[in-house]
Amino acid sequence: MSWRTVVITTRAKLELRLSYLVVRGEKETKIHLSEISTLIIESTSVSLTVSLLSELMKKKIKVIFCDEKRNPISELIPYYGSHDTSAKVRHQIKWTKSIKGYVWTEIVREKITKQADLLRYLKRSEAKLLETYLKNIEYNDKTNREGHAAKVYFNALFGINFTRTKTDFINAALDYGYAILLSAVNREIVSNGYITQIGIFHDNMFNQFNLGSDLMEPFRPIIDACVYYMNPTKFELEERMMLVNLLNKEIEIDGRKQYLSNAIKIYCKSIFDALNENDVAKIRFYKDEL
Repeated sequence: MSWRTVVITTRAKLELRLSYLVVRGEKETKIHLSEISTLIIESTSVSLTVSLLSELMKKKIKVIFCDEKRNPISELIPYYGSHDTSAKVRHQIKWTKSIKGYVWTEIVREKITKQADLLRYLKRSEAKLLETYLKNIEYNDKTNREGHAAKVYFNALFGINFTRTKTDFINAALDYGYAILLSAVNREIVSNGYITQIGIFHDNMFNQFNLGSDLMEPFRPIIDACVYYMNPTKFELEERMMLVNLLNKEIEIDGRKQYLSNAIKIYCKSIFDALNENDVAKIRFYKDEL
């Protein structure tokens, strides 16, 4: 099972050699592809061979590219994530509005639950208001309890003057963490044979990752908690690596301890089972010891 997240931060040449990723920089490093789940290329001074990129896609290894400011800007995903992709996509197109609405309701309920859990752990009184929102969630969250909860939650976590539109180190860290999380979810969507563009709630014609944007929601508080404790006064390599390493955080799902990256795999598969079998009881959410 792949578990490593490899981050390339300096000038280097990456190539394929006998099923190994070979990193040629100041020194040469070799990592077997079977160990890698995600490759993050932070430096714009990195060159890669096409043979390596082709093999990374065959192995379903997520590749994330960053811009000159080291912010994730794009990712590489294979056309064919599963041997029966065409059948899976046909199923995806036929998911009914009804089951999509029920699944989205459960996703929103779980996201707000995790937000309330974090605020309660931090002894924030606003946790009680989020608990009230939980009781008032309607089908498909038609009263937008998610949006109301988000405003209360972020102000309780980062201060009354905090907004997600502000340019600061907290938002830089949140954006970076969410991008890593979205990429991990997209990897599982493609690996299961589905396409990321067709979501269950998100439906933006300019968003290539509507389904990933849906499925990642319950995991966002893991990023939020990390950024809260980080309390960044800068956002550089150390802070980025703290967020990348969250993929190796241990959480519980389906009665077992799993790394976050594997928990995302189990969760995404359960969402697809729920959608295909019209049964939200199939969904498996994680438990996190704060």
